[in-house]
Amino acid sequence: MTGVNIIGAGKYVPDLVLTNEMLSQIVDTNDEWITTRTGIKSRHITNGEPTFHLGVMSAKEAIKDAGIDPKDIGLIIVTTITNDFSTPSVACLIQREIGAIGSMAIDINCACAGFVYAFDMAKRYLETDKNLKYVLVVSAEELSKITDYTDRSTCVLFGDGAAAVVLERDENKIFSSYLGADGTGAEYLLARSYNSETPFTTNFNRFDDKMPDGNSHYLFQNGKEVYKFATKTLPVAVKESCKKIGLAPDELDVIIPHQANVRIIETAAKNLGISMDKFYINLQNHGNTSSASIPLALYDAIKDGSLKRGDKACIVGFGAGLTYGGIVFEF
Repeated sequence: MTGVNIIGAGKYVPDLVLTNEMLSQIVDTNDEWITTRTGIKSRHITNGEPTFHLGVMSAKEAIKDAGIDPKDIGLIIVTTITNDFSTPSVACLIQREIGAIGSMAIDINCACAGFVYAFDMAKRYLETDKNLKYVLVVSAEELSKITDYTDRSTCVLFGDGAAAVVLERDENKIFSSYLGADGTGAEYLLARSYNSETPFTTNFNRFDDKMPDGNSHYLFQNGKEVYKFATKTLPVAVKESCKKIGLAPDELDVIIPHQANVRIIETAAKNLGISMDKFYINLQNHGNTSSASIPLALYDAIKDGSLKRGDKACIVGFGAGLTYGGIVFEF
């Protein structure tokens, strides 16, 4: 078995803090309503900073924390649903800014499960390419770009931020993953992109894409269906990733879930039969930052000592697509 070692971690969130009280000034809501239903008290949002900048700042801290030369990074994997450009990728812009010229650079879009997917991809590259020394995984999200601040059901949930890790191969650490998707639930969580309209377009009838009506680029969420999916899938991903290496879920030291909603995490913990004490939560200060939420929590858990060297940890995510995944690894 080949595992990975996290040798550096970085985090960046914008200075602008959007509190529940501030939201109550623009939509019909209040702090008690938001806190009771989500567990969120505040979130960071950008004040003009692009998505790639958030990623660059977190990457620089991770590289400094690892004490490596960025020129030794052989692969950069970025997860995001809020790229600043259709092309180039965020990964290429981060590569430019950190001086890792020549490395492979990839963006992936797996929504809120993105970091789990990227972590698994990094492990597989390190396992199969012995010339690859370090992989930089960055999750950078600017959900304020696609949040409708007139919709109280969604605007209270989302925030911006980025986090990064530097990974190296480690033959002595455990690793197991369980990843998947259910495209039949694609309609439950989405944000539309651009339509193709050229000077030659004559057909303006809506194509039946089996998605909700409307052409808005704002996030749409069927909260009831997403909740059902998340509370069912999170426990399965934890159990199956543990099962692959003969580990019982209650033998885990720390579980770091996607930080979407505290009620989802509480229900999943109950379904797993595991105390909430093992779940690391920081959503009260960040809200849902899509793929950045797990590495932001991972960073905080490392820095405050909740995740210690030798601990057996599980990261588990679920999101639009619908995507899901769990990874058990040794820190």
